[in-house]
Amino acid sequence: MSGLLRIRWAIAPKIAPRPLINCNRCRKVKPYQCSGKFRVNANGKRIDAWLIYRCADCDNSWNRTIFERCNRRDVEPALLAALESNDPSLAQRHAFDAMALRSRVGRIEEFPEVTVRKELLDGRPECTTALWLELRLEAVTPLRLDRLLAGELGMSRSRLQAWEERQKLSVEPDGAKALRRPARDGTAVRIDLAGEADRDAILSAAY
Repeated sequence: MSGLLRIRWAIAPKIAPRPLINCNRCRKVKPYQCSGKFRVNANGKRIDAWLIYRCADCDNSWNRTIFERCNRRDVEPALLAALESNDPSLAQRHAFDAMALRSRVGRIEEFPEVTVRKELLDGRPECTTALWLELRLEAVTPLRLDRLLAGELGMSRSRLQAWEERQKLSVEPDGAKALRRPARDGTAVRIDLAGEADRDAILSAAY
């Protein structure tokens, strides 16, 4: 489409979710944070692996199961080596998997802070009349879509709402209701910038 500037935002949470666990030292429910360390235990042909969390207040430990009583032959050598060496990328991948963590403990504490890497995909800014944002999430975030857009584009959420009501802003695949929900991987946002006095400032912020 002529005049369309297509940009991809790669979004990554800054802070890993924290399980809320009844700490037997503090004697109350406390947030636990990922230590980045694994514990691996081999017993004959069986092997167990956990990711270690620690109480934010007293440093008491809690082991999050990665796998239990697994046959050593079923564990890829590269995975076992990563566990035994406390591979940071593997620890981060598990630490930021909010869905798996919630299924394990039920209650978790999540944080809305994110980093956004922006990549121009297609189009010429000087010719732009409409903006197309493709969102790619590296992990789940509780940050609402309207807060994400407002923060990154430098505008109020009420302006975004007004654009949606005037059909200058559309969201796929979930429509306007997506603005008030957490940002999702694969979401596309189209904004008509024709006639907007601060078009250049918006475009500059967008990419």
